[in-house]
Amino acid sequence: MCRERVVRMFAGTMVLLGIGLGTWVNANWYWLTAFVGANLLQSSLTGFCLLSIILRRLHVASCAPEAL
Repeated sequence: MCRERVVRMFAGTMVLLGIGLGTWVNANWYWLTAFVGANLLQSSLTGFCLLSIILRRLHVASCAPEAL
């Protein structure tokens, strides 16, 4: 699985987890969903994604060919 798909899968999982925990455990878990959304917005504006950097260091391949 390529890096970009892993990032999207992780973000989607965290959003669903935050909604579920906020609904059934404690409303403060909605902050997790807000944080993930803010991080996605920040990443789209700046191009900086910490998870992508971590995955690159773990040698997870990119979906697109790397530029030389």
